[in-house]
Amino acid sequence: MQDPLHITLPDGCDSRLDKALAAALAATDGEGAGLSRSRLRALIEEGAVARAGGETVTEPKTKVKPGESWVIRPPAPVAAEPEPEAIPLDIVFEDADLVVVNKPAGMVVHPAPGAERGTLVNALLHHCGDSLSGIGGVLRPGIVHRIDKDTSGLLVVAKSDAAHQGLAALFAAHDIERSYQAVCQGAPDRGDPRLLGLEGVTPEEGWLRIEGDIDRHRSDRKRMAVVPGGRHAVTRVRVLERFGATRAVAALVECRLETGRTHQIRVHLAHVGHPLAGDPVYGRPRAVSARDLDPEAAAALRGFPRQALHAASLGFVHPVSGERVAFRADLPADMDHLLASLRRNHTPGA
Repeated sequence: MQDPLHITLPDGCDSRLDKALAAALAATDGEGAGLSRSRLRALIEEGAVARAGGETVTEPKTKVKPGESWVIRPPAPVAAEPEPEAIPLDIVFEDADLVVVNKPAGMVVHPAPGAERGTLVNALLHHCGDSLSGIGGVLRPGIVHRIDKDTSGLLVVAKSDAAHQGLAALFAAHDIERSYQAVCQGAPDRGDPRLLGLEGVTPEEGWLRIEGDIDRHRSDRKRMAVVPGGRHAVTRVRVLERFGATRAVAALVECRLETGRTHQIRVHLAHVGHPLAGDPVYGRPRAVSARDLDPEAAAALRGFPRQALHAASLGFVHPVSGERVAFRADLPADMDHLLASLRRNHTPGA
């Protein structure tokens, strides 16, 4: 961690914390003068800002007054250029402009504090080598979307400026088809009165549409939540299989994203009462009767070590060739094993 920055707010400062800190730092020629308001907002939300000798504050809109003293503790900087690392990759497709990778669970996409090595970017720098034609004048892969560390599946990465700009435009316009498979607790039934009574939940032909704005959780800034006034988010869900001898205690579902917000599928399914199996942030294991699952299946469901989520398919118009391309990745071994255990306990009529 870098040395902390100590700031005393001057007369006439803004009453909002992030704005007041940005203005106070900009007026100095010290080490923190280059911190933008957006970076300061992120540091506040990450818990790196506190009153001098007092509490940590995680809300950028916190009201402040002139003369107050604050401390900023920025994390240690990450190397500007990640280093290539010889890490095996499951390459699904590659040409001169882009590469599609089937990312394993447990791999971080981009270097960040605490995860500077062993990331997908480190692996791609080694894999691509001289075939990278440069993104913004730097030889690096262009990350246009991400999936969580413990989510497996498909990710498309640009190798050229043209592909980077084109893919970014496709994602911004929601012109990328993305399908995920997940195991959730319970089964989100399109005819369930409880679900249909929730705001933003509507049945569509074969699907359940979940619409709910997503933003940082108001009290836990490391989590996301459905928050009115947050970023617009829409997920469509359909049940593929139900598991449980007398009732559906778990289900294999397909999820399709209309938008791509942080933790979107995990947040939306938890919001409607069907969190993902193994999700350490948005769900916790539920009690399961021996009448519904045999002991092995119950243990597999309760002990699944990550969120049971896999980016199964990806389709888009190639940003350089103009051809329509589509890719699919089979479920990883851990989810296959979980499903094999659960399939001995099919719900009657499912």
